[in-house]
Parts: sequence; C-alpha cells; structure tokens
Amino acid sequence: MKLLLIEDNPAMQASLQRSLQRRGIEVALCGDGRQALDAWAANAPDVVLLDLTLPGLDGLQVLQKARQAGFAAPVIILTARGTVGDRVLGLKTGADDYLPKPFDLDELEARVRALHRRSQSSSATKPGSAAGVGTLPAFGGLRADPDSGAVYFEGQALDLAPREAALLRALLERPGRAIAKEQLLERVFPHADEIQPDAVEVVVYRLRKKIAHLGVELVTLRGLGYLLKAPA
Repeated sequence: MKLLLIEDNPAMQASLQRSLQRRGIEVALCGDGRQALDAWAANAPDVVLLDLTLPGLDGLQVLQKARQAGFAAPVIILTARGTVGDRVLGLKTGADDYLPKPFDLDELEARVRALHRRSQSSSATKPGSAAGVGTLPAFGGLRADPDSGAVYFEGQALDLAPREAALLRALLERPGRAIAKEQLLERVFPHADEIQPDAVEVVVYRLRKKIAHLGVELVTLRGLGYLLKAPA
C-alpha cells in the first residue's frame, strides 16, 4: 500500500513514516499545502493522510482542489481541531474519515487499511470491470463512468461535488426504485460515525437543483427514501 502523508510537523512526519513503514505501508511525505497536489499526482497514493493546518494552503483547500481535479484516493483528516463542526466540514469537502490528534497508531493503521480495502473492493466491483456486470449505470440520459466516478448527461460531464456524485451514482444503480436514507448515508459519508442521516438531505437538496433542468426528477418518498424518476 502506498500512503501520502501531508503534514508540516517534521517530528510527526518522521514518527508516522517510521512507524507505518515498519507495518508494511510505503509512506511519501509532503509538508506544504501548495506542493500537496503535485505530490499527490506524483505518488498516486492508495490513501492520503491530510493535516488541516498547513503552510501555503489550508488542508481543506488542498482537499477541495484535489477532488475538483479528480483525485479519488480516500482521505483521512488528521488534526487537532476536534469539534463536530470541523469534522462535518471536512467530510462535506470530500474527506472519507477523520481522526483527531492525539490518536492511537493502531487505530490509525486500522482505519487506513479499512479505507484501502473498501477502495479496492469498490474498484473491483464497478460496473464494466472484470468483476462487474459489464454495463455502466445509466438512466434518463444520465450515465456514470466506472473508472473516474464522473456522471455524464448525454455525453457532457456534470459539475458535481464528490458527495453529490456519490449520491447520484448510488441512485443510478437502482433507477426507479427507492433507496433508504440510511443506505445513502453509507455511500455518501463512508466511515463517518457521527454524521446524522439528515446530512443526506443537504446533499439531496443540492443535487436536485443541479439536475432539475435535465428532466430527471429526484423524488423524496416519505418513510422510504429517494429515487430517480425518468421524464414522462
């Protein structure tokens, strides 16, 4: 496994690199927010550990730019900012997990390996892959790319945030059928233990506005969940 540690504290860098490499994880280092995207592109990591307080660019800015650039590697935020608001903001920006400092090394390793396994499993079972069903999720002119994760409408890529794209991909897997809010929560906010189910409603609201002009309707079914409805 290849891991990229974006952290500006030299002592933390050295300690984590030494400890994780002893556990069989290859660790590349970056200590500057402005250099982080270049390091991410150069190392093609399986998992990224990202500190929020960085010189040059804040960690959340780095994460936002990375997701906009299409960097899909799962991200664990490491930071001394431990409030619920900070965790929610990080997850909404595109992080997959959040571990406040100080943390236990065994827990960090477990979370890193869990994210890596989940990422590999997702890639192996994407429609169109060798282990998949051989077709791309498509409905009402919408189509998901199993390699990039992007969603297209009649060949044009939609400008969606990572959480919005994850929600739409989940709905495209079962078009015309309701998916429970709890199931969508797992897809949109994986490994986020403290996220409330209502967080899905925020993503649904934003996604609904972005696809309203396409003719495909994102319908709320009280007590059942959400579904995609094709144009009449």
